[in-house]
Amino acid sequence: MEKTLKNRKALPRPKREKAPKTKLSTGRFKELFPYAKKGRMDMPFFILVIALLTVGLIMMFSASFVSALYNTASHDSLYYIKRQLIFAVAGVAGMFIVSAIDYKLIRKLTLPLLIVTIALLIIVRLLPPVDGVYRWINLGMFTIQPSEIAKFTIIAVLAHFIALHPDRMNEFKFIALLGSVIALFVVMLMLEKHLSGTILIFAIGLCMLYAGGIWNKHKIAAPAIVIVGVAVLAFLIFIIYKNPGINEHAFIRVKSWLDKDYDPLGARWQTNNSLYAIGSGGLLGSGLGQSMQKYLYVSEPQNDFIFAIVCEELGFVGAILILFTFCLLIGRGVMIAKSAKNNYASLLTMGIVFQVGIQVILNVAVVTDTIPNTGISLPFFSYGGTSLLMLLLEMGVVLSVSRTARMEKI
Repeated sequence: MEKTLKNRKALPRPKREKAPKTKLSTGRFKELFPYAKKGRMDMPFFILVIALLTVGLIMMFSASFVSALYNTASHDSLYYIKRQLIFAVAGVAGMFIVSAIDYKLIRKLTLPLLIVTIALLIIVRLLPPVDGVYRWINLGMFTIQPSEIAKFTIIAVLAHFIALHPDRMNEFKFIALLGSVIALFVVMLMLEKHLSGTILIFAIGLCMLYAGGIWNKHKIAAPAIVIVGVAVLAFLIFIIYKNPGINEHAFIRVKSWLDKDYDPLGARWQTNNSLYAIGSGGLLGSGLGQSMQKYLYVSEPQNDFIFAIVCEELGFVGAILILFTFCLLIGRGVMIAKSAKNNYASLLTMGIVFQVGIQVILNVAVVTDTIPNTGISLPFFSYGGTSLLMLLLEMGVVLSVSRTARMEKI
């Protein structure tokens, strides 16, 4: 009996059945979330965004705590930074969400986006003005600025139409149609007495026409666009200067820019003290938090003139490093645009990085008194919830495009 048992072969053990996987397959995932985007986002672009945001928040706090302590009802030195951090966190979360969504969804929502933006621009004009201008819609704890949404809308609309009819960029009627869209936004922002928004929308529109291939169809288009743009702005400044009644707010800005002795304790106060801040910063600056001009000399230092405080505290070297980081961000964005899978994605990305570049150039030009004080914010640095939130969502769009871009991912 024992021999028989020894010679008998051991029966094979029954295989355990594997538990069914709960993870969704790619196909099933796509069915449930048709606009979810796979692929790796571009890490250099993401790191540059986070770096600029981090430095921007540090500098915004440094520039704002004195103004917050003296000029807010709560006399809380953390007033501005706490509100900015809320929008920064929400913006970063939104950036991740948008980066994981197919950018083609934006194209499908072009018309609703255009309608909502126009409606908001009309609503803000019907509301009572704040400090003589029509820019904000009060939602209780926070306000929204429709002009910030309008910047992205004009990019999305022009990218859609140009990508839809790339062969019509040599037709006058088609160019006139695109020009009328730009003119619509320009007029609506002029009615808000929003000079900086008007200039930005106009500049973004011209850059989108260039990126859309008007240069390829007409070799004189690029120089012509620059000449026309400068001529229009110069004509606008001349009209405002000669006719103060058209826009008194803009007239004061233009007058104070042309006449350096005009109202030094009023209209020229902010610009003059900005120049003092830049000059006193020297090569290496006075040190983080050590600015003297933010002590109620540069008015609203946390907003459009924050770059003056950056120059004073970080000096010429710090300012150049920040501007160089912006150049890297814009350059990487252009690389993503050139490597995009289709014309629409390329134009959308190019428009967004154009917007950042234009704002940086114009902000620095205002702070250094190169152009009239028009109130243009510095991306990632200037205080403003709607501006920061929209900017980070736009960075999410670029990251979404980068997931399918034909470029090496690092």
